Parts: sequence; C-alpha cells; structure tokens
Amino acid sequence: MADLNVGDVAPQFELPRDGGGSLSLAGFAGRPVVLYFYPQDDTTGCTAEAISFSQLKPKFEKAGAVVIGLSPDSARKHDKFKSKYDLTIDLAADEERKVIEAYHLWVEKSMYGRKYMGVERATFLIGRDGRIARIWRKVRVKGHAEEVLEAVRAL
Repeated sequence: MADLNVGDVAPQFELPRDGGGSLSLAGFAGRPVVLYFYPQDDTTGCTAEAISFSQLKPKFEKAGAVVIGLSPDSARKHDKFKSKYDLTIDLAADEERKVIEAYHLWVEKSMYGRKYMGVERATFLIGRDGRIARIWRKVRVKGHAEEVLEAVRAL
C-alpha cells in the first residue's frame, strides 16, 4: 500500500459526525477541505490542536475552506469533547479506522520503549478539485493551524 502524495485524488468517505448525522468528503465538493487526523479526544495535544483550528474557523471559512477533525473516537465522545472545550469545527468518527487506514495513518508508534499501533497526527489539504494539495505528517501542534490557513489562502 503506497502512501498518498500531493496530486492524488483524496480517498472519499462518509462517517458519523458530532451532533448526529454524517460528514462526507463529497458533501464539500468544490471547496477546499482541511482534513486533520488526530489520535484521541480530550488529550493534551489533540485538545490544543482542536482549539487552534476552532479559533481560526472564521478565517478558514472566509478563505472558502471547511475544517474536519477525524479520530477513531465515537460521535458521542466527540460531542462531549466539543462541549467541554467549546469547539466549533466538525468532528468525524472513524471507529472502524477505515478512513484512517485509507489515508495510511494507522501506524506503529513507540512510547517509553513500548510499541503499539495508533493514529499518526497528520493533515491533508484537499483542493477544490478533490485532489490532495498539501500533506503535513507527524504534525507538531504549535503553529500548525496557522500554517494550514496560509496554505489554504495560497490555493
């Protein structure tokens, strides 16, 4: 299974979302989509990242883009996470990890010498044409949302 690259057609998805209903990539056709993958709701890094994207949501919208956070947590857990931190971005629930695996982000990780499988923190900027315009892998949270916003504006 080869990694996805800039210029590739972004894998389609339809997933349960916070607040009920579902989110699909096709539902945003013709708009830039910031699809960011994160390991788990309500952890330090994931919370900081979600807050950063939420704070910048009006600027992403002004640039014509939508921001979707995606993790293997349930939609119900996303609801609690959004409520606890007043998050405004959309969150998609990939409990079966099908989309995470389609984007090649279910990877071996290591912490304190222990190896385990988990979600690689990554962001994909999908252009209006449905193709991947930019990829950030192994994301460091600080300043990331701002960098992604600049990339959206440059599209």
